[in-house]
Amino acid sequence: MFESRYKCVAWLFVSWLMAGSTAAQIATVNHPHGNIKIPCSDCHSTKAWKPLRLDIKFQHEKTGFVLQGQHALVDCKRCHASLKFTGAAKDCKACHSDPHDGTLGKDCERCHTFQAWADISKITLVHQASRFPLVGRHQHVGCAGCHAAGGQSQFVNLPLQCSGCHQQDYEATTAPNHKLAGFSLRCETCHSSAITAWADARFTHVASFPLTLGHGRATCAECHAAGFRGTSSACISCHQKDYQATTNPNHVALGYSTDCRSCHTTQDWRGQAVDHSFFPLVGAHASAGCNACHGNGVFRGTPRDCFSCHQQDFTSVTNPNHVAGKFSHTCTQCHTTNVWKPSTFDHNRTAFALVGAHQAVDCARCHANGMFAGTPKDCFSCHQQDFTSVTNPNHVAGNYSHDCLVCHNSSAWRPATFDHNRTTFPLVGAHQTVDCARCHANGQYTGTPKDCFSCHQTDFQNTTNPNHVAGNYSHDCQSCHSNVAWQPATFDHNRTRFSLAGAHLAVACNQCHVNNQYTGTPMDCYSCHQNDFQLTTNPNHIAADFSRTCTDCHTVNAWKPSTFDHNTTRFPLLGAHVATACGQCHVNNRFAGTPTDCYSCHQSDFQRPTNPNHVTLNFAHDCTMCHTLNAWLPATFDHDGQYFRIYSGKHRGKWQTCATCHVNAANYKVFECIFCHEHDKTKMDDKHRNRPDYQYNSQACYNCHPRV
Repeated sequence: MFESRYKCVAWLFVSWLMAGSTAAQIATVNHPHGNIKIPCSDCHSTKAWKPLRLDIKFQHEKTGFVLQGQHALVDCKRCHASLKFTGAAKDCKACHSDPHDGTLGKDCERCHTFQAWADISKITLVHQASRFPLVGRHQHVGCAGCHAAGGQSQFVNLPLQCSGCHQQDYEATTAPNHKLAGFSLRCETCHSSAITAWADARFTHVASFPLTLGHGRATCAECHAAGFRGTSSACISCHQKDYQATTNPNHVALGYSTDCRSCHTTQDWRGQAVDHSFFPLVGAHASAGCNACHGNGVFRGTPRDCFSCHQQDFTSVTNPNHVAGKFSHTCTQCHTTNVWKPSTFDHNRTAFALVGAHQAVDCARCHANGMFAGTPKDCFSCHQQDFTSVTNPNHVAGNYSHDCLVCHNSSAWRPATFDHNRTTFPLVGAHQTVDCARCHANGQYTGTPKDCFSCHQTDFQNTTNPNHVAGNYSHDCQSCHSNVAWQPATFDHNRTRFSLAGAHLAVACNQCHVNNQYTGTPMDCYSCHQNDFQLTTNPNHIAADFSRTCTDCHTVNAWKPSTFDHNTTRFPLLGAHVATACGQCHVNNRFAGTPTDCYSCHQSDFQRPTNPNHVTLNFAHDCTMCHTLNAWLPATFDHDGQYFRIYSGKHRGKWQTCATCHVNAANYKVFECIFCHEHDKTKMDDKHRNRPDYQYNSQACYNCHPRV
């Protein structure tokens, strides 16, 4: 390559010598390399025209075509065959023949590089952006493997499906024969571009029939001998020969279902797994042979109750004898599936649970002669002999109840634990220590009276302080006595109609209940206090005809002093009346009918005054008009409010006595104004000339002039 370059340069140099030119002549010479304007010395030397200079000064990049990669090593004539450098084409196709026949365009750089024409690193990237990305094994296949159909390169309009390239593989495959089986041309169903070889297919069986366990180990031909399409998924279609050949049990004779999955699994045909869920095999049933229940190979209609299989066991049992005892055929009441013997009968599941001493009693004690059905559940049926043989107390003579539980319990027959508190007469207080015979004489328990008097009649009759019989006391002993002790008695008088309060609490009973008479004792005060009433002289109750309701003045705390409340009468004591002695109003101890008006007591006070003279002036007897309850004097007659202002206004201090105005001592209705207010009649007549109602007298003056 360098030799050619030197020849080119030498030729240029010779041409230059022949022309005898200088640098100025270059522009006029017909240059062999075309119309280029570079000195020959850039490539040739004076030493020799050839070879070219080692340090060629010519820079190809100035031409607009940079020499990179393999282009930098290529001989000039490879691109410039005529040694004419000007006008050389710059596109790849000018130097490189297009194997693609223009189908991939003119941009060779999409796939090829300057480093090497056959560098396909970019081709792979370009392919990834196409409709057919290269994955798996496809990345290592040469282009001709897919793009050399019929010996010619083809890059457009190629099929994308696998069969486009693998049709021959599809048709040549015999195990299984794809074409005969009518397999799909979608090769990716079984084959993958990621696997190392076409033959390493990985077919995924349809979800409707997954290949599990034993099926996964079978070859395709074992099930698909007649092809793949329309293959039945029923077990019997493959296992019919197994079904017919089985004799233990004989599937055909017994009419077994052809749904093999009822007993068999895909793990192992002979390792059958019968679904016995309709009758779970638990306990000893799990290890029993099939023919133990399915005699003569009969499986259909086999009964599920225990008795059908265990009837012989039932009838042969003698302890206890199930037949004689009329035992139930429900074997599970006593037996379990774990083992037939020993039985586990739970008596507590019956109507008679075994508790206490009953748990240790032998069955025959209650179930005589092996009789279990209809056994009575009441105590007396088993304990009748115990009942009749008891003498302390004698149950028969005492007519005791046959309900043994009243006294006995299931823990032990003796000792008895009779709870008297469960009867209608609970034992409390001293009754708890009394011997039974004290109340239940002659062993008589039924009909025993519950009232106190029936047992305590002697106590009642012998009591003399007080004498209960003479006092006609009630037979209800609880009125005075308690069940803690008969004595001392604790009679609560407050439970009667006459509660004891105050001084009555300390009074001896016989003071009220004379001669031990308790019934019919009067409850009014006077009946007991009549003597006090009659002997009282201050005031004399009889003379004053006092009420016999003693509580008007006396209390239960003490007879004296009395506490008569005058305010409860029609005349409450107020003011000076509170300190007035009773005799001042109640003369001669007369209390009943005492008048309540003031004048009756204050008549002498009314008649005594002379200023003013109440009698002469005919004053009203209503003393309260001038006097108050606080004091008789001074009087508080309201002259200003009722008649004429003399204690206030202009007349205050203008008068000395009532007579100043009331000139007629015999009649206070008469008064004079003219005596103080002296006027000349002639002048007054003239002054009142135009007053039609004018009169010259004090009454007329009072009627017209202001009362100030």
